[in-house]
Amino acid sequence: QVQLVESGGGLVQAGGSLRLSCAASGSIFSPNAMGWHRQAPGKQRELVALITSGGRTNYADSVKGRFTISRDNAKNTVYLQMNSLKPDDTAVYYCNLVQFGGGMNDWGKGTQVTVSS
Repeated sequence: QVQLVESGGGLVQAGGSLRLSCAASGSIFSPNAMGWHRQAPGKQRELVALITSGGRTNYADSVKGRFTISRDNAKNTVYLQMNSLKPDDTAVYYCNLVQFGGGMNDWGKGTQVTVSS
């Protein structure tokens, strides 16, 4: 079993920054991808950014140039540095781990990010 624990959410003013962290524990194998998704009230969950165990990244167009995803493979931890935050970034942010070999897909419980105008 895999556990994902997010941290770093909170309340910030527009233009501010936050850094999210997600630590994974349990049976984790490469290749895999760790990522962040978000869900705002009344909206579907959407991909924000992901990074593979090989270091390849992918970002939603809405966050390109503002958010940076990174990971520490030794610690099985993924980070999301969020700069120039906007009220539209307000959502619950969920950490996700996909392990390609076994087709496993695990989620964290989420952390709230609120950006005030």
